[in-house]
Amino acid sequence: MSWSTWVTLLLACLLISFTPGAGAVNTMSNAIAVGHRRAIWGVLGQQAALIIQLAIVAAGLGVIIARSPTAFEVIRYTGAAYLVYLGVRQILQRPVATADPTAGTRTQTAWAMFVQGLWVNLLNPKAIVFFLAFIPGFVRPETGFLLQYLIIGITIVVVDIVVMWLFFALVGRGFARATRSERGQRRLNIFFGTLFIGVGILLAVA
Repeated sequence: MSWSTWVTLLLACLLISFTPGAGAVNTMSNAIAVGHRRAIWGVLGQQAALIIQLAIVAAGLGVIIARSPTAFEVIRYTGAAYLVYLGVRQILQRPVATADPTAGTRTQTAWAMFVQGLWVNLLNPKAIVFFLAFIPGFVRPETGFLLQYLIIGITIVVVDIVVMWLFFALVGRGFARATRSERGQRRLNIFFGTLFIGVGILLAVA
């Protein structure tokens, strides 16, 4: 991969990562619940999903999913339902009567956040279709595919980790002061729950 091609890939990845979606909402929600540092586990789960999706595309299975309306619809509606479920759970979460905004949510394990992040991104078939449209522009058939996909995968994952953890997680922590009261917690739970539900609906109807 030439230097100019990689720079173009880098800019495209930055633009994609900064576009708010379910991953960004999940990251901000985790940052408020458990703090900026521990929110990295949810981000890593999201990256694991991206790696799996990229591997599917590289193996050619993405073409099958993209061409099978039934498979695509099943995954799409499952993903939408999962996001709506997360939203409803967030809205129904009971406020914690404490001055410490993270005291009531520290029981959420790193593994639980990792798995949730994994499913948030994995249950989005549009990512596979997007990779099918996005990746070929950066792959040169005259050179080794494995190395090119490795470079593309590393670039996508590193950029997304940086943007999610150093931007969206910090943005989420900016809301932390509002969680010091039960009313503030309730409002933020409704806010992020509504965002989850909204993204789920968009995934279902788009």
